[in-house]
Amino acid sequence: MHHRRPGAQGNPLRRDADRTRARLHAAFMLACLLAVICGAAVGRSAWTDAGRAAAEIARHRNSVTAVTVGETTYRVGSAPSTRPVPVAPATWRDTSHRVHTETVPVPAATRNGETIRLWVDDQGNATTAPPGRAHIALNAISLGTGASAGIVLAAGAIVRARLCIVDARSGRAWASEWASVEPGWSGRLRPGQDSGDD
Repeated sequence: MHHRRPGAQGNPLRRDADRTRARLHAAFMLACLLAVICGAAVGRSAWTDAGRAAAEIARHRNSVTAVTVGETTYRVGSAPSTRPVPVAPATWRDTSHRVHTETVPVPAATRNGETIRLWVDDQGNATTAPPGRAHIALNAISLGTGASAGIVLAAGAIVRARLCIVDARSGRAWASEWASVEPGWSGRLRPGQDSGDD
């Protein structure tokens, strides 16, 4: 004897618009899952590439001890909103024992004659420190989050537009069906119908 599963025929009150809405919501959830996967892949790729680049940069930079030979002043940044950077003239020897003198960024309130740690390139010129793990991680997280957010926002906009279309069609269908049912259900006469008409 064949037993029919409950719900095998579907809910008779469930309309095509309801099924379309359910499919759109499922598609959006799938897009969110895809966004997480893509964001993780982008973040991992950014972490790997930036780590490799940072290791290459670190191979060509060294930390040396420098001595300030003047008072600390402040250098204004290129953009109006940039905070002034404390700088001072300093002298140091590179790995080939050549002497260099240059105005370099220093901690605030550094006095004349103080020693500071300085990053230099292969030619012994002052440069910035190689990117650290925290900077690389922050960049990877930002890129991964941005990729995920972009996918979610795009999917949300498409689903929302489709839902608006479905809702508009559903509203028109309800209005049409109600116009054909309501006069008989309420007893109100249709236009052109006499009271003796069935």
